[in-house]
Amino acid sequence: MRKYTVPVLVDVPASANLTDAVFERAGREPGTVVLRRKTGDAWAAVTAGEFRDQVAATARGLIAAGVEPGDRVALMSRTRYEWTVIDYAIWAAGAVSVPIYETSSAEQVGWILSDSGAKAVFVELDAHREVVRQAVADLPEPKNLWHIENGALEELAAAGAEVTAETLAGRRTGRRAADLATIVYTSGTTGRPKGCALTHDNLLFTARNVAAGPLEPLFVTRERAGLLFLPLAHVFARMIQIVLVETGTVLAHTPNMKNVAPDLQSFRPTFLLGVPRVFEKVYNAAEQKAAATGRSRIFHTAVAAAIAWSRAESSGGAGLGLRLRHALFDRLVYRKLRMATGGRLSAAVSGGSALGERLSHFFRGAGIEVFEGWGLTETSAPSTVNQPGANKVGTVGKPFPGVTIGVGDGGEVLVKGRHVFSGYWNDDRATSEVIDADGWFHTGDVGELDRDGYLRITGRKKEIIVTAAGKNVAPGPMEDRIRAHPLVSQAMVVGDGRPFVAALVTLDPEALARWRAEHGADGSAPASPGADPAILAEVQKAVDEANRTVSKAEQIKKFAVLDDDITEESGHLTPTLKIKRAAVTRDFAERIDSLYG
Repeated sequence: MRKYTVPVLVDVPASANLTDAVFERAGREPGTVVLRRKTGDAWAAVTAGEFRDQVAATARGLIAAGVEPGDRVALMSRTRYEWTVIDYAIWAAGAVSVPIYETSSAEQVGWILSDSGAKAVFVELDAHREVVRQAVADLPEPKNLWHIENGALEELAAAGAEVTAETLAGRRTGRRAADLATIVYTSGTTGRPKGCALTHDNLLFTARNVAAGPLEPLFVTRERAGLLFLPLAHVFARMIQIVLVETGTVLAHTPNMKNVAPDLQSFRPTFLLGVPRVFEKVYNAAEQKAAATGRSRIFHTAVAAAIAWSRAESSGGAGLGLRLRHALFDRLVYRKLRMATGGRLSAAVSGGSALGERLSHFFRGAGIEVFEGWGLTETSAPSTVNQPGANKVGTVGKPFPGVTIGVGDGGEVLVKGRHVFSGYWNDDRATSEVIDADGWFHTGDVGELDRDGYLRITGRKKEIIVTAAGKNVAPGPMEDRIRAHPLVSQAMVVGDGRPFVAALVTLDPEALARWRAEHGADGSAPASPGADPAILAEVQKAVDEANRTVSKAEQIKKFAVLDDDITEESGHLTPTLKIKRAAVTRDFAERIDSLYG
């Protein structure tokens, strides 16, 4: 087995827990701004002392309400300031937080509350409260249900006024590194979500070694600020929340993942966390804006220059001619792109799925370097990540300090380290299936490890398509290529047990409307995009681009364009915009069959 280890950089003492950073920073520098909270159109500063006091007041309220050490407390909300307060308050009270996606169905919420045994629940909106009430109709009702929009924090602060500082300190410091901190339920692309039990040590070890290791340059700048818009119920955003708190980086939240541009421009982050679809949409929006203003040729020439400049930087540096072109397009194109993100953003971290080399090179060439990382809920989010000064585009980086990556039989990626979870909640059998006798966590991802320790993910074992001819096909890389087309929203490659590989494609409604307007589509154009020859020709270009990356036997022979986009609301995407393959295969079975008819 090929493997690569990076030594531990920061140890975590057995007495540590996640709340230490909040209370110790407030003791040292109470007036330092550590968060900014959106109030109307302005960002109000929150100091370390103010944040500590609000966490403490909420924790006292939880103690007064009967929450005991080790009790599970669920939190169903969009990404917002109160989420972080509640998360740390639950830990300060000695309890265990159980995040729930705010888009979850009553059935999913019921399963999570039942499986975790949650004693109390926070909800954000009236709609969330109704979902919880539906979910617990046939279950023991949680002892407490607090409504964030109806003044939950103020209610808890008042209720806990009589709880002494000594009582709170005992609860807070009584939790140690080995104790359970959170149960994060997988987003469920296949089957029922499993609860990943993560300890204070899992999360602190990861945050401190990532922040002091590969990503340290991002957190030592004088004016550092991060904007979170991914759902905090996902372990990826949750880990970044912890990293920002641990490093004292100013943290802000926005619930508007689908339209984050205004908050980017007003908050002006220096650091951003995203998933590939976010970066794809930023690129596509810039491309469409250029086309709408008659500057399409300039834009695409600038894109080519940015990509060439980035590639040259990876292999010795650009020549004089390329440097001059790059400087010209920086004034004409790249600077405008950076200003759209607030003007201070120079780095971002991407995870969840592959970003693709073309977009990675483009953003780096445009002055926003995107560092791809990789990991799973079971590994407290990251296991590998690229880093400033050593960003190998096309890979997901090297292990962060304290992690060992191995590639076993069949190319499966294996992981060891203190960041690996303790097991699935209430499911010893599932735990034994992924953690072997030697302590290796079997990720289910397939990849390659180069001699320098950089990992390249090439597919997922459970997603590998085996055609009727026995050809193994990894759908992910081809789907990424197809989604890079401005018209395309989602793509799913099919062909398991079939004579050839095919694909289902959906279109971005906004991009489709602009494309039709720009191409003079009139009333004679078919209402269904899947029947419009001009649109099919555009999608064929995206498919041809994907086919150029694989062998003839792996190429997509046919595709279907669906009339409507597949979304999280339709039940076909996870909250981090991954395709739920089983749901799409089930709901569009007839369309898939028609490709082979």
